[in-house]
Amino acid sequence: MTELTHFNAQGAAHMVDVGDKPSTQRSAVAEGYIEMRPETLALILSGSHKKGDVLGIARIAGIMASKKTADLIPLCHPIALTHASLDLEPQPEHQRVRCVATVKTAGQTGVEMEALTAVQVALLTIYDMCKAVDRGMTMQAIRLLEKAGGKSGEWRREE
Repeated sequence: MTELTHFNAQGAAHMVDVGDKPSTQRSAVAEGYIEMRPETLALILSGSHKKGDVLGIARIAGIMASKKTADLIPLCHPIALTHASLDLEPQPEHQRVRCVATVKTAGQTGVEMEALTAVQVALLTIYDMCKAVDRGMTMQAIRLLEKAGGKSGEWRREE
């Protein structure tokens, strides 16, 4: 890809016209992490946080956010998602929680932004629920891992 598609010939921002593109199965997987103090992670894992099931609520928040991406990101197309899932994996050895979002649709444009939005909002929800005990939490490495479908086909992060 060699050009920015959200600008017209005059340089003005615009929504890309996907009307002539064929509908294909599309998917995207994104990840991110939130690092915290060991005591904060222990509180989450024990289930004794007074706000409730932190990871369960973050999971729902991320899924809900994936469905609202077009309301949050200018020029994103509203997309009818066929699947959205979030896995939250505590990693005590690294003092963090890993979040992986998988999003799918059958449509004319991809779901990378929906997967990335799901991860970010899930991590923000963890921060919000735990900030009273740990304001130093850090969200990091929010990134696309893979995408499939459409004219550009498959892409996977190489590491």
